[in-house]
Amino acid sequence: MKLREEDLPVELSPFEAVEAAYPKELTSAQESLRRSLPVMIECDKELTPFFYKCLRDRLKKDELRCIYLDGRVEVQGGMPQSIVSTMIGQLREAVRGAVDRRVVVLPHLDLMTTSSGALTSEAREVISLLYENPQLLWVGFKDPSFVVPKVIERLFARRESIIGIPRDRLRYLVTQRESRKFGKRLNPYQLYKYVSGVNAVRLRRLLESVQAEDYAEDPSRAYDQLRQATVAGDVSIPDIDLDDDIGGYDKVKRRLKQEIISLLARKDGLEDAASVQRIESLLPRGMIFWGPPGTGKTLFAKAMATSLGAAVVVVSGPELKSRWVGESEERIRQVFVRARQSAPSIIIFDELDSFATARGTYTGSGVEHSMVNQLLTEMDGFRLNELVFVVGTTNFAESLDPALLRPGRFEFHLQVPYPAADDRRAIFEIYDRKLSLQLSARALDYAVKRTADLVEGTDTRYSGDHIQALCRAVARRRVRDEVNAPTEVDDIERALTEYLERPELTAAEERVVATHEAGHAVCALYCPTAPPIDRISIRGDLAGALGFVSYSDPAHRYVTTQAALRDSICTLYGGREAESLLLDDVSIGAMGDLQRATGIARGLVEQFGFGPDSLGLRIFEQDKERPGFSEDARRKLEEAVRAVLDVEQARARQILAEHQKELEVLRDLLLEHKVLDATALAEIGIKKKRGDDKTGAPKKRAAKAAATTTKAAKDPSDG
Repeated sequence: MKLREEDLPVELSPFEAVEAAYPKELTSAQESLRRSLPVMIECDKELTPFFYKCLRDRLKKDELRCIYLDGRVEVQGGMPQSIVSTMIGQLREAVRGAVDRRVVVLPHLDLMTTSSGALTSEAREVISLLYENPQLLWVGFKDPSFVVPKVIERLFARRESIIGIPRDRLRYLVTQRESRKFGKRLNPYQLYKYVSGVNAVRLRRLLESVQAEDYAEDPSRAYDQLRQATVAGDVSIPDIDLDDDIGGYDKVKRRLKQEIISLLARKDGLEDAASVQRIESLLPRGMIFWGPPGTGKTLFAKAMATSLGAAVVVVSGPELKSRWVGESEERIRQVFVRARQSAPSIIIFDELDSFATARGTYTGSGVEHSMVNQLLTEMDGFRLNELVFVVGTTNFAESLDPALLRPGRFEFHLQVPYPAADDRRAIFEIYDRKLSLQLSARALDYAVKRTADLVEGTDTRYSGDHIQALCRAVARRRVRDEVNAPTEVDDIERALTEYLERPELTAAEERVVATHEAGHAVCALYCPTAPPIDRISIRGDLAGALGFVSYSDPAHRYVTTQAALRDSICTLYGGREAESLLLDDVSIGAMGDLQRATGIARGLVEQFGFGPDSLGLRIFEQDKERPGFSEDARRKLEEAVRAVLDVEQARARQILAEHQKELEVLRDLLLEHKVLDATALAEIGIKKKRGDDKTGAPKKRAAKAAATTTKAAKDPSDG
């Protein structure tokens, strides 16, 4: 693996470098021309003249004469012609004036085409000229970023594609003087990581420009110079630490490290070629990062790039689309060329689902189909030793084309969900440090709990982006008001709600809302399986609701019981029953509660097998109109659903009647404070009951409710 200095060349010209880097490609092109087969060579413009000279020198030995048509002429007065026009003129002379066997070299095939691959108006006569003289052998050069029309491409029986340099040829491209900049012994695998996408001519220029100490113990300065020099255009080098700059998400980080980062770190430390190749064959080149908006999918991709020392190309899916035929595919092709030239690199396709949805579901012009095919073609063209990765971010992983998700393409799937409580705490701690917020311990706890709710004024949960925006709002106020004291709970609440548009309720309306939310809360306190209350608000700070009660995460997140569903129905009825108990009239604010309660009751009876014995233990289809579904069966289902609702409505009414004093106290506190969190509720003695009274014995209440449901379903006239 490591090379001795004395085994490296002393000096290298660009032409010697091309001969050393591409002997297979040169030999293949030479042999094809010997056999009278035209050759197309795909390579960087920078490499074209050097590769041509090396090929020409080889063809001289075969007594093949070359004509190089590059469109350059000496202007002796008058207006100079365009390069394309001059090339066509030269081509016409070469075709019609040739009487012997010769090689005609076209170094700028891509100049004859539009961005979509169609012929330019000037170049249309090229087609007939290319096929006119059978005595000529053609060598065409094209840039990897562009496409040539099929009618021209079919002229070339052989094709050589040159992007970067082969890893096994790198040892012949570094001089002894240059190797000293990378330590006492050169590790070609480590160097190749940064120059795999650079052609031999450019590599020579880069190595000659490196300024670093000879035989340095730490050659990172030399490698950093190479890294910076290979990044161009819209390619960037991120600086985001996976642990220090991204809070929480331990599972996501652990998987990234185990599956990608640690494997590459292990590869860098190996000196056995077989072991290196084995790891390279195991690395997934395509990855899908999926999850809700704002959770940091792109941030994780950039942090991974930082860990790998990789450059990043961020591409927005919608921006790739074009109304011009072929231009969208061309843009994808150019993205991959830039990324390969800047390797190691990561291409991030933001909003991948904007064009890579399952084929057959497109509603646009159909260009998406071609874009997916082009993306797959480019990914299939990666070399194993080429450190280029593709990350697609999406909010809807289920909508992606299955062809993208098969092994070998986007085989690595990483979910980035909304942040849990521990994640939110870690995110707040990072912004506390970066923005100098000086969060007090109580303010931090409050911020973590407060962001467990939906975002103020919306129906969306808090993401990392929302937390960042909150912290920036706090920081702006501290700077504006010249605050040096620690950030407290009131500061967090002010940043969340200061500019929020809320409905302005009258005193009577506010009393109705407070009564309604207090009813939900008291029923939840005395329903054994209902989760503890986290916050009660009557400020209208939740989209579509004048007030709400939010709960802590349930103790059982993945197993739902009949008792838990019944307690949910009872709690939903609590708001309306409280209004009926304490007010002269009942509002229509319970409409959403009734919809949810009815849906849960239908689920109990029709889907979960908790209906009366007369219906049997089975699942009933949602479509009641299907043949064979009798009117009697429909009637029994409706009666069973009604029985569940009647029982839980009666239970809610009983709980509120027995605890009317607590209901009134809670209502009055809400009218006074507008918002009560779990801490405030505990301070005034309102906390979750543990089933130690007659309305809260879990097993007895569940058994009684089930028995009542069965009885009521059999005889609807009862209760």
